[in-house]
Amino acid sequence: MNGWTGTDGGVCAPRGFLAAAAAMGIKNPAVKRVDCALICSDRPAAVAGVFTTNRVKAAPVLWDQGVCVHGTARAIFANSGNANACTGERGIADARETAARVAARLDTPVTEVLVASTGVIGVPLPMERILAGVDACAAALSGFGSSEAARAIMTTDTVPKEMAIERTFPEGTARIGAIAKGAGMIAPNMATMLCFITTDADVSPRLLRDMLGRVVNRSFNCICVDNDMSTNDTVLVLANGASGVIIREGTENARIFEEGLEYLCVQMAQALVRDGEGATRFVTIEVTGAADDRCAWTAAQSVARSMLCKTAFYGGDPNWGRIACAVGYSGVIFEPDRLCVRIGDVTVMAEGLPTDYREADAAAAMKEREIHIGISLGDGPGRAVCWTSDLSTEYVRINADYRT
Repeated sequence: MNGWTGTDGGVCAPRGFLAAAAAMGIKNPAVKRVDCALICSDRPAAVAGVFTTNRVKAAPVLWDQGVCVHGTARAIFANSGNANACTGERGIADARETAARVAARLDTPVTEVLVASTGVIGVPLPMERILAGVDACAAALSGFGSSEAARAIMTTDTVPKEMAIERTFPEGTARIGAIAKGAGMIAPNMATMLCFITTDADVSPRLLRDMLGRVVNRSFNCICVDNDMSTNDTVLVLANGASGVIIREGTENARIFEEGLEYLCVQMAQALVRDGEGATRFVTIEVTGAADDRCAWTAAQSVARSMLCKTAFYGGDPNWGRIACAVGYSGVIFEPDRLCVRIGDVTVMAEGLPTDYREADAAAAMKEREIHIGISLGDGPGRAVCWTSDLSTEYVRINADYRT
């Protein structure tokens, strides 16, 4: 981790950040679980975001894209239970009204408030409960609210995702914290996920945007649960500079900070896969020997998204032919007689042909809770690592009953 160590506090670990959660019955008024969350900085912060590439974008995504253009923000308000997607002009107006309520409670410009939603698509926000949630969260803000905020953004998640790291720089100690949600509709190029990151480092909006884009490509864009991309995917980072640690482009501080940001995002991305809907196995797919990193990523994603491979992972079936097949139709150019496949420590295919491996050894490797699939395409410099889960019968049950 290059000197970064874990610490407590999640998004409240960095100086100057507070958080809170409230139970407003957003999805079901009869169920009082925390479903509203507020994160705020005690001063204006640089902001950057990465959003879904789905052409059908939820209202909060459209609002946040506008906020990120300005480059400065102070707060993030999020709700679960309702995605505020496919809600037309009313959805945009509701997002704006939510931001305005937060702005009034924090005495900050509305253009410095981000909003996020997750849940059922096509249902207008219950604004009376949303606005009451803003008021309740604003009144409860504290330096110990991160864990409840992480719970408030959960939908089909079974556990909250929260993490913080810190490192000493010449100017002082900088921290980075995060909370995230996501368990289904997890596909490359973002997922049904929200991730909110805070840091007390001093980073310009442009540099923060560039770093976040690179880091997301090596973390949240390398995961897959079920090949579906949501309307609401959002990763936001706020940097308020409260630590006095200055991060400027081209410096050693910048290199170290980006390494820390990437480590945190990789850990959060992996946590989403580990908690994938119905998942029983966490699978790492590593491709080497490709012509370049992009080709390696494409091949790895082809395996990660293969329904046949994912069901084989669930069944513990070392059917390496499915892996070879998925690589073959990925569109990546390679010589089939150079293809090698490894399941755990067992090489099942070498130079395009099956080896004399023991079936029992391969089956044992496929029945591990965590599986490593190694694929070599030749001797090129390209390498990529992606993470996926198996596809279980429980996944089908969860999504068959999602709205009911």
